[in-house]
Amino acid sequence: MISRMRKHHLFWPLCMLGFLLLFNLLYSPDFFSLVMRDGNLYGSLIDILNFGAPLILVAIGMTLVIATGGIDLSVGSIVAISGAMACLTISKGTDQSSLWLVLSALALSIGLSLALGVWNGALVSVAKIQPIIATLILMVAGRGIAQLITSGQIITVSNAQYQYIGAGSLAALPFSIFIVLTVLLIAVLLTRKTALGLFIESVGNNARASQLAGIRSKTVILAVYVFCGLCAGIAGLILSSNVSSADGNNAGLWYELDAILAVVIGGTSLNGGRFYLMGTVIGALIIQTLTTTIYMIGVPPEVTLVVKAFVVLAVCLIQSEAFRQTMAERLKKRKFPAEQGVNRHVS
Repeated sequence: MISRMRKHHLFWPLCMLGFLLLFNLLYSPDFFSLVMRDGNLYGSLIDILNFGAPLILVAIGMTLVIATGGIDLSVGSIVAISGAMACLTISKGTDQSSLWLVLSALALSIGLSLALGVWNGALVSVAKIQPIIATLILMVAGRGIAQLITSGQIITVSNAQYQYIGAGSLAALPFSIFIVLTVLLIAVLLTRKTALGLFIESVGNNARASQLAGIRSKTVILAVYVFCGLCAGIAGLILSSNVSSADGNNAGLWYELDAILAVVIGGTSLNGGRFYLMGTVIGALIIQTLTTTIYMIGVPPEVTLVVKAFVVLAVCLIQSEAFRQTMAERLKKRKFPAEQGVNRHVS
């Protein structure tokens, strides 16, 4: 029973998440405490879900891209562009409290994010540019576009409806959690209840063979990049609305790396093929919990990334079946000579 559980792709990520939560509980006994204030729940666990929502969204889109054998390094830039466009639109409006102004800002941001997803998908599927190079172009240029939109300044807005996206509450929980659940549900239904999931895995395993089998590989690749752009755009809206401002330089910075780590920790191979959306969600929660833990125990900012890198490396090594087998074989080799020496002495 235990050996069967250990072979499940979610076993080690769940163990690591449980270990981090247990460490936080031992370090701070009130870590799991929840407080109801003004009809809303507050606590460390709620903060992890709330602040981790943008990363989970980006990681969900990244999962499908990686499943096709690709990668998207531009998601952080799309996050910045989306937030910058929304805040610019609202700041230029005559009445910042107008609901129609907010809806227009959301439509422009989402539309621009979809267009950027189409750009990435077209470079990969039509122009046949390597995914890492195709998305690196937008990663660099996109950050500059975000700064051009904001004119190199931090744009602040004052709109309660827009702020509700990232800082509002529904049923005593942050509204961002429900956005993540909606996107995750749509992704799961599309990939597990339709043939789209099989098409994505088939293209990831062998795009040429999939095309010969009648699957429109180019369309599938284009679709996953568009969806990834959509997820990054929504994440940008959550981030900017949470602080009621847009920073083209720092918004979404390094999100692409955290998203890739979340996907890998969740069990999806970078070579493409089979993917695990729930594993990705757990991987993103691990990264957000780790970030919260580092800040809570007072690790100096200059070594935060180093500590984070070592912990993520440990998670990936523990999760690797080949690494575990190698370590087990070495332990057996160390144990065997001692037993052999005892046997010779007895004989």
